[in-house]
Amino acid sequence: MEDKRFIRGRIPMTKSEIRAISLAKLELQEDSIIYDIGAGTGSVAIEAALIAREGHVYAIEQKEEGCELIRRNQEVLGAENLTVVQGRAPEALTGLPVPDRVFIGGSGGELAKILDQVQKLNPQVRVVLNVIALETLTAVGEYLQRCEREAEIVSVQVARAEKLGNYHLMQGQNPVYVITLPGGEK
Repeated sequence: MEDKRFIRGRIPMTKSEIRAISLAKLELQEDSIIYDIGAGTGSVAIEAALIAREGHVYAIEQKEEGCELIRRNQEVLGAENLTVVQGRAPEALTGLPVPDRVFIGGSGGELAKILDQVQKLNPQVRVVLNVIALETLTAVGEYLQRCEREAEIVSVQVARAEKLGNYHLMQGQNPVYVITLPGGEK
């Protein structure tokens, strides 16, 4: 889905190219139960809801502005099987149905606690993370080592053309690590 279809604010949004890769790595099923942790504007949550029409998506976001943007985008784009949960993970996950897929776009410095919680809820959960900061990448490495887990790590670099006079110059976007912790099948 094109980025321009989403209502934007000052909240970060997973861009379309990275979103497409992340959604593919989640391997969503029609009836998946999905958490989008650090949902931002809701771009991943909304596309996930449109794919998993018989399932449900829980968009967990701590900022009120983000929650409002998710609700507005949900209404405009018709993602009826989505619930916005305002709060900070992992505490905000309490009481939610058990997920089989989890996307983490932001962890607020609580990555290990979030991963521990979702693994506790469902040891077979499939998790996909988007990482930009090197500190977060280090935290993922430490978590994997502590838990003796393997992950698929893909580094993605996207450049977009921007017009400057009569020319189009490629402008590099932030490189993103798309990390997949495979789970079992439903």
